Amino acid sequence: MIHSRIAGIGMYLPKNVVTNHDLTRYMETSDEWIQERTGIKERRYADRTGETTTTMAVAAATIAIERAGITPGDIDFIVFATLSPDYYFPGCGVLVQRALKMKEIGALDIRNQCSGFVYAISVADQFIKSGMYKNILVIGSEKHSFGLDFSTRGRNVSVIFGDGAGAVVLQASTAAGTGILSTHLHSDGESAEMLAMCNPGTHANHWGHFADFNEAQIGDMFMSHAMIDNAQNYPNMDGPAVFKKAIVKFPEVILEALAANNLTTADINMLIPHQANLRIAQFVQQKLALRDDQVYNNIQHYGNTTAASVPIALCEAWEKGLIEKGDLVCLAAFGSGFTWASALLRW
Repeated sequence: MIHSRIAGIGMYLPKNVVTNHDLTRYMETSDEWIQERTGIKERRYADRTGETTTTMAVAAATIAIERAGITPGDIDFIVFATLSPDYYFPGCGVLVQRALKMKEIGALDIRNQCSGFVYAISVADQFIKSGMYKNILVIGSEKHSFGLDFSTRGRNVSVIFGDGAGAVVLQASTAAGTGILSTHLHSDGESAEMLAMCNPGTHANHWGHFADFNEAQIGDMFMSHAMIDNAQNYPNMDGPAVFKKAIVKFPEVILEALAANNLTTADINMLIPHQANLRIAQFVQQKLALRDDQVYNNIQHYGNTTAASVPIALCEAWEKGLIEKGDLVCLAAFGSGFTWASALLRW
């Protein structure tokens, strides 16, 4: 029976460290205020012009490919998760294919925000199990810093996010009881706008007043001066609402994965939660009665890197020797959409 396993893993973090104190130059906030609400002490920002979502992805992917013992020419499919692509279109997958001088392979872009990497893992896992591909490059990469509102008005969102990239190579394996055991995906779009960046978009008829525009103004609907003046081109979040939903769905999807494999929380060697908010992770840990050594968090130093947070945390935990061969590892995420997901694997 063919299934998939992680054969190589890599990450990239920009050199620019931005502390909570640094942010006080731009907005009314404090280190205490940010840490109390999010647990974040600092985050990384990519170089403004020298680094992109794609260049960071290439750096992480190069490490993952080398650790897998293969070359870029051996990769036969790419799955790229991000909410901050280099371009509105095309997606970053083809840009990675070009940068690494790969063959004319398929490249799929995933737009599931915080749960994007776990969704990407699930998609890649199906391709591996079907026998269609043997070496799939799965990437999560984000450059948030270029699109945040660095003012007091936008601080509830802007203090949370950081930049970075993580990647894994999934390979086909026939070794029993190892690799990805199962994946579990969910969504509920009822409250999609509670955590969203609605502009620019094609929804003017829904979010604006289409009847109020004449033909000369229609071109302004995608991105207008009014949108910019009213800060409508930045992400928005109803923090309390997101928190309430996350602390329910996070544990549910983790328990779902365990139940599907006749396992319990006691069997988990390492839980890698999406690094959304340290308070959410702590709540989930407490609810599932997990020990500190069963959960890995690094949001304190990197902030929320959205689709990149799970692979960065997974890579860092492995590099520190906290994940060893045979360990049961659970990946879980919750985010915009709302979407949430989990993946259970035997390292």
